[in-house]
Amino acid sequence: MYKPNDMKQFEGVYTLVLTPFKDDLSVDFKALEAYANYQASQKPQHLFAVCGSAEMNKLTLDERVEIASTVVKNAGNVPVVATANLEPSWYAQLEEIKRIEATGVSGLVFVTKGYGDDQERMFTYLAELSSHSTLPIVLYEYPGTSPHKMTGETYAKLVETGHFVAIKDTTCTMPLIEEKIKIQGKTSVLQANIPYLYDSYVAGARGVCATTTTCGTHLFVKMWSEFCKGERDKAKITHQHICLLDNALTGGFSATAKYLLNLQGIKMNHNTRDGKVLNAQRLRALEVWYDWAKANEIMQ
Repeated sequence: MYKPNDMKQFEGVYTLVLTPFKDDLSVDFKALEAYANYQASQKPQHLFAVCGSAEMNKLTLDERVEIASTVVKNAGNVPVVATANLEPSWYAQLEEIKRIEATGVSGLVFVTKGYGDDQERMFTYLAELSSHSTLPIVLYEYPGTSPHKMTGETYAKLVETGHFVAIKDTTCTMPLIEEKIKIQGKTSVLQANIPYLYDSYVAGARGVCATTTTCGTHLFVKMWSEFCKGERDKAKITHQHICLLDNALTGGFSATAKYLLNLQGIKMNHNTRDGKVLNAQRLRALEVWYDWAKANEIMQ
């Protein structure tokens, strides 16, 4: 659980939790239990259930609630946040918030809901919705509801409400990342872009929330620790390893991440609801890359 009035606790590595699926594409909750426990064992600062990488847009509300509950029960002492405003109507979202809160999560995540072309509407919507929860709220520029990007000005206004503790920034350019960092105050700008991860830390970003954490949390924990200790040269090298992993995952994510988890001993099918299929050649390429990465102590 999060502690009251401690904003530094919202910094660090937010590890994303994938949704394992059975062959019939129903949620494999047994695999999820083991996977959530594994992710927590890597000692990130947070777990993020019901995220974009979990194919949250392909999940029913009942599934999202059960997934959040399952992750909480298997996260040990690691705080869990989960998305809580995916339903289409306002009143359905209020009910969604109540149900996600009841799972025992430590914080909520609100997506920007496609209001990127009307920043005033985005601000009003998020500010009003936040008044219906007492939990800390992380903002998420979720590309699945485009236009999704939030200006620094809008973020500053939301920060002033006192309800929001962090934002997952997906603008993917240093000028826009720095725009939010300049006005983050005591909140945490979390970086989602892998190539700019080190640069964003230097600029003042206070954490990471990226797809590559789904199967490489240990590298992100290592890099964050190195950077916070002032070991910049080591952090740069770890960032290089993260970039290599990120490149290995392209062309079939999240199926690629699920297969790499299998190679690390975390058993789950690499099925997805978004239609991603890995052929034998792609699977072999992942095996070859993993063997090299393990031999070089990059992967576990």
